[in-house]
Amino acid sequence: MTFDQGLILAILASSIAMFLWGKWRHDMIAMAALLLAVITGLLPGSDAFAGFGHPAVITVACILVLSAALQQSGAVDVLTRTILPQSAGPTVTIAALTLLAALLSAFMNNVGALALLMPVALQIATKQGLPPGKILMPLAFGSILGGMTTLIGTPPNLIVAGFRNRLGDGSFTMFDFTPVGLAITLAGLVFIVIFSRWLVPTRERSGAQGFETGAYLTEARVGDNSKTAGMTLQAINRELEKADAQIIGLVRNETRIPAPNLYREVRAHDILVIEADPEGIATALSALDLKLEEEVPDPANTANSDDEDKDTGKPAEKTGPDDGQKDDAPEDAPQDKSPAIQSEDIVLMEVAVLPNSAFIGRSATDIRLRTRYGINLLAISRQGQRSMARLRTMQMQAGDVLLMQGSPDALYEFANQLGCVPLAERPLRLPDTRQAIKASGIMALSVIFAAAGLVPAAISFAGGVLAAMVLRVVSPRNIYDAVDWPVIVLLAALIPVASVMESTGAADLIARLLLDWVAQGNAIIALTVILIVTMTLSDFMNNAATAAVMCPIAIGSAMQLGVNPDAFLMAVAVGASCAFLTPIGHQNNTLILGPGGFRFGDYWRMGLPLEIIVVAVGVPMLLLVWPL
Repeated sequence: MTFDQGLILAILASSIAMFLWGKWRHDMIAMAALLLAVITGLLPGSDAFAGFGHPAVITVACILVLSAALQQSGAVDVLTRTILPQSAGPTVTIAALTLLAALLSAFMNNVGALALLMPVALQIATKQGLPPGKILMPLAFGSILGGMTTLIGTPPNLIVAGFRNRLGDGSFTMFDFTPVGLAITLAGLVFIVIFSRWLVPTRERSGAQGFETGAYLTEARVGDNSKTAGMTLQAINRELEKADAQIIGLVRNETRIPAPNLYREVRAHDILVIEADPEGIATALSALDLKLEEEVPDPANTANSDDEDKDTGKPAEKTGPDDGQKDDAPEDAPQDKSPAIQSEDIVLMEVAVLPNSAFIGRSATDIRLRTRYGINLLAISRQGQRSMARLRTMQMQAGDVLLMQGSPDALYEFANQLGCVPLAERPLRLPDTRQAIKASGIMALSVIFAAAGLVPAAISFAGGVLAAMVLRVVSPRNIYDAVDWPVIVLLAALIPVASVMESTGAADLIARLLLDWVAQGNAIIALTVILIVTMTLSDFMNNAATAAVMCPIAIGSAMQLGVNPDAFLMAVAVGASCAFLTPIGHQNNTLILGPGGFRFGDYWRMGLPLEIIVVAVGVPMLLLVWPL
């Protein structure tokens, strides 16, 4: 062993130890390893940050943005409603959920796929009286499995493709991962569906995702072409039951009808007063093709709502600087900000009314919420109490939680001036058919261009991001919020470190040790060892970091044996994607830890048999599809 080999192995071993310790973030450790490689002279300073321009890093960043576009536009909601059974037993429900998670993960970030389906899974668990973990763990594992089936499904696949490209054989293409990945995924899904009821421990949910505010009252308008027009309230309620929502009132011609007859037929322009939990609002609107009343661009209606007197229903007197009069809104309140409502840079935020708030006893109409602040009041939660007033004329009480829409600056300014406290932004996906179609089309075209080899994957998905910005599918101002920057820095820092492993011969050294001590020159045993070692590392450290560390070793092993390196690189891709033993091996495992009420040692009960299945199915498929 040379001095340089010992030095890079020491840096690598220290990094792995730090990854396992978990004291610092992965990107910090990776950057420290990169800087150490430069300081010690193992890596030229001019090459230190070459990883930030690596195609795999660019592609990962672009996939994260396009995944966010699919999520924010609600493009997956229709697919979810179509595939998921509304009244089925636990086994069928788990099968449908895990299959959908695997399908989504193949073409979008698997963390995003899990985030989309988690609220649905929690609702189903509540309806069926199941512990949340009984559905969440199969869902998380299914999303992890699905990611290994395509080039863009998970970052390790992109890293592996980059290493193959450096060998001079060209990068792996979009569906080169599919034969092996699909076989393992199907075997894994069958195992999960059949055995999860016994292998997933029964735990009570230890904490909620955020906070509970109770059911909201919200108003939704029936559009001219809405499928709801002509339906009876009874038929609509049957649809709403799937989202744990119900109609408690109807507004027709500005007249509110509480507890309307269920056989009353709904007309276009009617306003339905719906009671639903926060997540159910988006589901209900999407399922019934409704539009939030405050989002309907009706200038006449806006004028009426903002200028109507709260007591008489007659137009209120106009006040302003010209007549010398003042209303009781704060003097420094912003004037006429209604155009901001149409901005793409808007968020949904829950705001609580404090006991000393200036909003108490007043309504949105009274303070001219929309025209003065550029904010929409979408829904009100009043802990089980119902009011027969319209949303915009409902007088606020201390403790009310308001779901509001507007720019972050406007929302915080409103909360400051009126004595309210912002609780959190709500990641609700309000249905927008046009945006959903655009997001789906952009993703599909990006995949097609990359799969057909018309342009490199990084170029194809970068073009997709540009199209999403131009078409306003994602806000150009907030586009960088969709990128998981710690992952990007991790990849960009470790790729040059991995190149040092090759240039110093350290990768070949480790490969020889594995071959001599374990495989003893047998290529099949060596392939199996690479898969198991990669999978074991991935259970305790970031999967992208695992792939970057193991790829040089896999290539070195194949070269020492004189066999096809493709099979060994694919083994790394599979192993890096299969982290099922711990909650820290994959972000999806971490996401379900709290909502599922799990403990650190709960994962291996289903994870260990699943990893055995991965090896049992993966090795024969690797040998079949990528012969040595």
